[in-house]
Amino acid sequence: MSLTDVKNTAMETPSRSPKETWARAALALTAVGWGANQFAPMVLLYREKLGVSASAGEAIFGLYAAGLVPGLLVAGPLSDRVGRRPVVTFAVLLSMLSGVVLMLGSHGLAWLSVGRVLMGIASGAAFSAGSAWVKELSAANPVAGAGAGARRTSIAMTVGFGLGPLIAGVLVQWGPAAYETPYIPQLILAAVALVMLSQAPETVQRKRSGVLGSGLLRLRGFSDRRFVGVLLPMAPWVFGAATIAMVYLPGLAAGHVKSFSLIYAGAVAMVTAMSGVLIQPVARKIAASPAGQNRARPRLLTVGLALVTGGTLADAGVAALNDIGAWQAVLTLAAAVIMGFGYGVLLVFGLAEVQRLAPPEDLAGMTAVFQAFTYVGFAAPYLLSAFKSVASPATLLLAVGALGVLTLVVTLRNARVTAAQE
Repeated sequence: MSLTDVKNTAMETPSRSPKETWARAALALTAVGWGANQFAPMVLLYREKLGVSASAGEAIFGLYAAGLVPGLLVAGPLSDRVGRRPVVTFAVLLSMLSGVVLMLGSHGLAWLSVGRVLMGIASGAAFSAGSAWVKELSAANPVAGAGAGARRTSIAMTVGFGLGPLIAGVLVQWGPAAYETPYIPQLILAAVALVMLSQAPETVQRKRSGVLGSGLLRLRGFSDRRFVGVLLPMAPWVFGAATIAMVYLPGLAAGHVKSFSLIYAGAVAMVTAMSGVLIQPVARKIAASPAGQNRARPRLLTVGLALVTGGTLADAGVAALNDIGAWQAVLTLAAAVIMGFGYGVLLVFGLAEVQRLAPPEDLAGMTAVFQAFTYVGFAAPYLLSAFKSVASPATLLLAVGALGVLTLVVTLRNARVTAAQE
């Protein structure tokens, strides 16, 4: 279906303005993003009330990535063939099923594990197909700017990422039925999103053959030296930074805010997510500047990894000062802002580089591969907890900071080499 057809489809029903059509698709991203992050404060609940170990709780949180990666790699190309609506509708329905399964989490870790994997699959499907859908519907409106689709996608996902853990934290702290109630708002929002999706115009002509052809699962980008040497090594830091701030750090500070530890965990997750998005317009301006376009010395890569490393070292300092009481919680919240900034800058750098490097026919595939590598970072909180018997949290965070410095050195070297070959 051409862009003209999309415009015509959007105008066929007078009651729907172009603004309404993209917003209907965007609500699905908000609903699924809400479901993805609402689990952050719940980890602390399961630790405090069910006796789940820190490493087990953070491993379950990380299982989200096990579902998300195949969801990203398959759903985007699949939606190019069968259409955006069926894939996004499936994603929203699966996110609701995940919420129901997670409600049974007090009966055993298996329920939590299955629920998180299902939510990962739903998120991968929604974020790949849904993002494309919002961009296409935005492009159908001649009044919208060139970057309107990307901005709207970012806003829709951020609202879900930020409000999900905050509302869940409030409900788990002060609401009834702490194991079930926090999941209800997402179920309601997702149900509304399903109704809205049924009224949003499709933007892709369904192809009758080759739905499961070889191109669907072909990984792209591994023949590009800059993609392999610069983007893939830094990719895990995107969500490594975010999840350390969202999941690992609140657990360290929880003992100092016992009366409201659960809502505190939700607030830290929200602050991290919102910081990551608020910094992105600044990052885009840097990327568009002459210094930002220097391929041999990528400014955003340096700034992003410096923020992540600085935030990690600040976290190590806070963890070492374990006797400062409630100030540890305050400083942890401040460090989450720095980590969130780093996450947002690195994400902008990575996506901009993918768009520059990828041939048009490989853009979706290379973007999916990059995003899949970013979600490797979800393992970071689990690894930190798993090594707690080996070293203190402060020492482990110092080691993470050192690894960040090493990543910066290696990627900058590879950037110089590949820039000279371009």
